[in-house]
Amino acid sequence: MPSPLDAKTISIIKACVPALEAHGLDITQEMYKRLLSNPDIRDLFNMSHQKDGEQPKALALAVLAYARNIENLGALGGMVERIAEKHVGLNILPEHYPYVADALLGAIAQVLGDAATPEILEAWGKAYWFLAEILIGREEQIYEAHAAAPGGWVGWRPFTVRRKVRESDTITSFELVPVDNKPIMKHEAGQYLSFKLDVPEHGSQRRNYSISSEPGADHYRISVRRADGGVVSQWLHDTVQEGQVLDVSAPAGDFTPGTEKNSKIVLLCAGVGQTPFISTLGAFLKDGTKRNIHYIHGVHTAQDEAFTDYISALAEKDALEADIFYSHSPVPTNRSSKNVTLHEGRISAEWIKPRVDITADYNICGPDSFMRDMIKVLTEAGVPENQIHYELFGSAADAELVGA
Repeated sequence: MPSPLDAKTISIIKACVPALEAHGLDITQEMYKRLLSNPDIRDLFNMSHQKDGEQPKALALAVLAYARNIENLGALGGMVERIAEKHVGLNILPEHYPYVADALLGAIAQVLGDAATPEILEAWGKAYWFLAEILIGREEQIYEAHAAAPGGWVGWRPFTVRRKVRESDTITSFELVPVDNKPIMKHEAGQYLSFKLDVPEHGSQRRNYSISSEPGADHYRISVRRADGGVVSQWLHDTVQEGQVLDVSAPAGDFTPGTEKNSKIVLLCAGVGQTPFISTLGAFLKDGTKRNIHYIHGVHTAQDEAFTDYISALAEKDALEADIFYSHSPVPTNRSSKNVTLHEGRISAEWIKPRVDITADYNICGPDSFMRDMIKVLTEAGVPENQIHYELFGSAADAELVGA
């Protein structure tokens, strides 16, 4: 654990909050511009998050949250853990941190100009390295755990695509087995795999995909949605075939609804946000614990819906109750399953609110706007914070979403 920040540094960082509120995004955009000018560092990032502006925004919010909570960093524990897990998935190492320090301090000086006094830059240097040492320490622990786990590994490990399965018009699954035919680390339901991919005409790319296979299988499975304009998702769907080798890092992520012990579980998802819950359902069924499971899923159309037969089969066996919502099409007339109710429209706060059970554990995964809406209605209905769990796609932390 690094030495605590001194009172003067804390005071300066707190005084910078108004400047971060006004110029935080400008600072992080400039920071990434500097970082990405280095090819060795650029290859560590998911470049799609740069193109859509998600990464700079997420970092600006995280830096602002850090400044606001500089005297109460315990409030940021969840965010720090998510960043550490993301870094481990992407194989970020201690030697990468100085590049970020130089880019951040240079960006602060560039954007704030004369307002970025030597005193302010010194304070931010101390604050950066204080947080960096916390992250480096936690990441070292995760790397060591991965190395020690049966079937575990550190770094990139080659996996072969054993099977490629079309789950719907927009989602395809890839079943992955290690090239060396040795055992693989058992993942926790809800975790993801990170990939280092060489995409023709686009170069090296990094992506994270939730694991949709049940823990303990002899393979990992990811289920990928084809994104409009998505460089990697379109390449996976159209070009990658069975037998191709992909570089994969060990399972990572702190969203593990499969570990919940509550007998009342709600899995609340939209779109491809269902994928970690497919793994979760496999974990629930495997451990034999009797649970009351309510699966609520929103999709655009029946053609987009994946794992339909799997969910219907579980419902038929009374393993779960399901509500499926179709936002862009009528309810399909050729589907009728025990314990499955079909709805036209979106999953709304109005529908959720009267059905809230404050004794249940709620697990949420989907677009940020969907998660915000669901978290808001559950919180207002009185569900305790420690019974609301959610997965963040994309960048490592969205401080607005986590309420930091």
